[in-house]
Amino acid sequence: MSTPPPDPRQDLPQDPRQEPPLDPYLQAAAVARRPADDRETVTANRSWWDAEADDYYLEHGGFLGDDDFVWGPEGLREEDARLLGDVDGRRVLEIGAGAGQCSRWLLGRGARVVASDLSSGMLAQGVAIEARAAAGRRLPYVQCDGLHLPFAGETLDVVFTAYGVVPFVADSARVMREAARVLRPGGRLVFSTTHPIRWALPDDPGPDGLVVTHSYFDRTPYVEQDRAGVATYVEHHRTLGDRVRELVAAGLEVVDVVEPEWPDDHEAVWGGWSPMRGRLVPGTAIFVARRPD
Repeated sequence: MSTPPPDPRQDLPQDPRQEPPLDPYLQAAAVARRPADDRETVTANRSWWDAEADDYYLEHGGFLGDDDFVWGPEGLREEDARLLGDVDGRRVLEIGAGAGQCSRWLLGRGARVVASDLSSGMLAQGVAIEARAAAGRRLPYVQCDGLHLPFAGETLDVVFTAYGVVPFVADSARVMREAARVLRPGGRLVFSTTHPIRWALPDDPGPDGLVVTHSYFDRTPYVEQDRAGVATYVEHHRTLGDRVRELVAAGLEVVDVVEPEWPDDHEAVWGGWSPMRGRLVPGTAIFVARRPD
């Protein structure tokens, strides 16, 4: 599962007197709301996830598991949700797979699954997980952009992503079209992403994170950039209506929109996701769509 970075949308240091870190990758100067096209977005996010891969796994690997399928910080598992349907013998593609935890879980349920990601660093984590395992089947990995899937049309039964790809591309409508292209009639696309309402709130797990500070309808990308103004991380926002229209425009039927509730026994904090906020406002939205027969 590829989930959001630990602390997205938190302000970064902007004091010009501050000494820059030795690592150029860490020389973040500011957060901006500004346009960012496909090329800039892909370049920034590939580099970000490559550099973050080791620390990300160390911080979140315990929650995600090595062969578990978690849809988001609320802890909703596919084993309980069954949003993909019966996967036994089905051809399945995970886009934005990260270290392949979700795909590995599906492999154990009989799926013929491929794990893909833009970041070679994240995929390398998946290879390392399997190398540490005493036994078990290995996933096939593909490094690719979710905007350009290297698969023939109408060859897959399921395409999915858990917090991968969708908010990290400038043209998410193209992701929907690509998924629709490779799906067989009757095939299913399922993706989870940050709930759009979160865009209007600060990324703070405490009470300050419940105060609206930004327009829900402002679709200007969130950009972290270095001192030269070069983007190092980019995230894009769409409203709930936008997501539905993207799916319909791609020729898909919307089956369900799931907003997982925060479980009473779940006390973990993940960036801006927390029990306090999660019990008041949704943090994750999961869209379920199918290609018509």
